[in-house]
Amino acid sequence: MPRFTALSIVAPHGLNVANGRKTLEVRSWHPNLLPLENLLIVENDHFLINEGDCDANGRAVALVDVRTVKAWLPSEVEAACSKGWAPGYFAWQLENVRPLREGTTVMAARKLYEVDVEVSAPGGQEGTP
Repeated sequence: MPRFTALSIVAPHGLNVANGRKTLEVRSWHPNLLPLENLLIVENDHFLINEGDCDANGRAVALVDVRTVKAWLPSEVEAACSKGWAPGYFAWQLENVRPLREGTTVMAARKLYEVDVEVSAPGGQEGTP
């Protein structure tokens, strides 16, 4: 079974990533290593605030690549599907977005985490689309 690095995003923004509407993910932290290729976006239904928080009902929605992380700018609110801007955050540029077939349940957790899961593209190909 393939292993992916995953990032959970609260609904509806995981699907906003999958459909290309959300091109920036805003976080208060940035990854230690770049690029992140084949990053699995997992959509879940509530914020995971405390260390160790997880949600067994996450849904794999897309694979993306992150090559650039930079300071978030006020002009990037729409690209992040955000309600407003705040200083001190980082904008992760989401590239090469590959939506996945809906229905794959996967654990959602805080920060970046590893998960073993079979995913498939809408065309039916298994593994890494």
